[in-house]
Amino acid sequence: MKHSKNYNNYREKIDRTTRYSIDDALAVLKESHYAKFDESVEVAVRLGVNPKHADQMVRGTVALPHGTGKSVRVAVFAQGDKATEAQEAGADFVGAEELAGKVKEGWTDFDVAVATPDMMRILGPLGKILGPRGLMPNPKTGTVTMDVARAVKELKGGRIEFRVDKQANVAAAVGKMSFDQDKIRENVLTFIDALLKAKPSSTKGAYFLGASICSTMSPGLKLDHAELIATLKK
Repeated sequence: MKHSKNYNNYREKIDRTTRYSIDDALAVLKESHYAKFDESVEVAVRLGVNPKHADQMVRGTVALPHGTGKSVRVAVFAQGDKATEAQEAGADFVGAEELAGKVKEGWTDFDVAVATPDMMRILGPLGKILGPRGLMPNPKTGTVTMDVARAVKELKGGRIEFRVDKQANVAAAVGKMSFDQDKIRENVLTFIDALLKAKPSSTKGAYFLGASICSTMSPGLKLDHAELIATLKK
């Protein structure tokens, strides 16, 4: 696979055998930034779990203190007072049967969906549309709730959902290159802390096997995940 000259120059600055501290890794990303747009910063973690077993699934949500830098479009399925609360909280789309009807026709122009419990009866049949896109509201991630105002505000403010994939990896966007280094660092530590708290009780052996960080256009830098965990315990 061919890469650009800038990418190759970037890669030459990275020691592929080194596990960087979070501060050193962010310094490399900042110093080597060459893209003309505001790249996202992403962290990926390899976990010592077997996602094939239901009791070893790692899934949850976390509110990043400085957000992701992305604009999140929130659709809320609610009616009456709850619909009003969602609108006042800043939801982009609010409705009940009529909004579900749009989804049934193929409309999915939103990033996350929130629903009150009574709305799940109309969303259930839409699982084939919303499920594969990761848009189905779920009580485990706080998107099926009566407190729709809080959910909308948290999602707009930087709450993200994470879930282990089939290869036991978890990845999440933790900011933008335009963020101050300290803000990205705090977001990264908050995400790692959430993963630690989501550790399944049935997991045996090492839980964190490896971690890396990259920007949209950069190669990945290996992180010293032991240092990350030690930092959280201070």
